[in-house]
Amino acid sequence: MIKTLLGKKLGMTQVYDGDNVLVPVTVVEAGPCPVVQVKTNEKDGYDAVQIAFRPTKPQRLNKPILGHLAKAGVEPHARLREVRLKEPADVKPGDVLTVGEVFEEGQVVDVIGISKGKGFAGVVKRFRAAGGPASHGSMFHRRIGSIGMRQTPGRSWKNQSMPGHMGAKRRTVQNLRIVKIIPEKNLILIRGSVPGATGDEVVVRAAIKARK
Repeated sequence: MIKTLLGKKLGMTQVYDGDNVLVPVTVVEAGPCPVVQVKTNEKDGYDAVQIAFRPTKPQRLNKPILGHLAKAGVEPHARLREVRLKEPADVKPGDVLTVGEVFEEGQVVDVIGISKGKGFAGVVKRFRAAGGPASHGSMFHRRIGSIGMRQTPGRSWKNQSMPGHMGAKRRTVQNLRIVKIIPEKNLILIRGSVPGATGDEVVVRAAIKARK
């Protein structure tokens, strides 16, 4: 069974769980995701399904994508993603995956997204470096300081913390619990925060490393 959906982060709020405890949750609009293509081990060498998300206007897509979607009987969608499976899929092109069918309340999931971009940042912000003295006359406050040794090895080590672009990277937050599902609105309320800004697209999948 497919345990992955594409979605959009709508923001954060707080709700009461079954134990009447107020918990912070992220609201994700997950699906509906129509199935565009089904791959099999016999034909393609592995089992997978390709799902779509976010309906869009036909003029915003090129002809190969439009033809690919039309072959499956799927309306134009902006995003396509392939989901690898361990066993053959029990769906066919044109089927629609909804949040009520894929997930259930109390389930543990992983959420994949692109973190917020912070632009160019120094080491104090980017890597929480201590920096230098803050007193007057120090002349060394938020700079990086020494990054290498003298004659041996005579260079900076790889992976040295340096100023640079911060954020805007693919990140996965694991083992988040689903507090509530609102199937009529395609919404999932996930406890905790997930990568990305409001409106960013995310991938919600069944947790891989969930504890029993």
